[in-house]
Amino acid sequence: MTAQISLDEFALSLWKHLKITKKTLANYRGTYRLHISPTLGHKPLGLVTRRDLIEALAPLSPHTYYQTLMSCRVIYREAVDRELVEVSPVASIKAPKLTNKPCKFLTWEEVDSTNFGKYDEQIKFLALHGLRWGEAVALTKEDIYDEKVHVTRSIHGATKTQAGVRVVPYLGHFNPLPRTPKPLRKALEPYGVNIHSLRKTYAYFLKSNDVHVTTAAKFMGHSNPLVTLKIYTLVRDNEVTDVGNTMREKLLLK
Repeated sequence: MTAQISLDEFALSLWKHLKITKKTLANYRGTYRLHISPTLGHKPLGLVTRRDLIEALAPLSPHTYYQTLMSCRVIYREAVDRELVEVSPVASIKAPKLTNKPCKFLTWEEVDSTNFGKYDEQIKFLALHGLRWGEAVALTKEDIYDEKVHVTRSIHGATKTQAGVRVVPYLGHFNPLPRTPKPLRKALEPYGVNIHSLRKTYAYFLKSNDVHVTTAAKFMGHSNPLVTLKIYTLVRDNEVTDVGNTMREKLLLK
């Protein structure tokens, strides 16, 4: 069966019916609009081939390729469910292997001793509380009481996961964040870190203060403590030196 509706027409009619988060929807719409619509949007939904999609995806970086492929998979999954096409041309296209480079981070001591300019307080708040950007932007003074930060929502609506709804100890430095992350990115860039690095700063701060990994997972909004454990296993160069010195001292005492 060949659908006469164009790919663009179907995609535009589909977005409002998807039961996904606002952030995921924005990703799907954005990658489709930028990388699929210009070359394939005009074609009938049922006449878009696997080769057409592979050629459209080929020039993209691995992360953009992956996001765009996911968008196309959703579109054609829904088209198959609605019996507008018999087979999805996307189903057999393999997703690229994504590799995440270790993200450099600063210790709290390094953050505390640095003046980040206009957004110094906001950066220190993120480093001391581990909130995701969207959670921090949605935060107000009313969410901080009883010496705790009550995280209940994100700028996108709900938190990333149910585990994102949490309470963490309030350690100061709260100031409302700007609606866009660009100013903070610019302030952090000279130090070779980004906004997400500040979550690692927080995790490392918890680790350094002997907070158990399962408690840290709750504070960071991780549904799986293994995610937190990966950060807990990060070792900075000075730790190797310190541990080595401690071990040598113990050997000499014997």
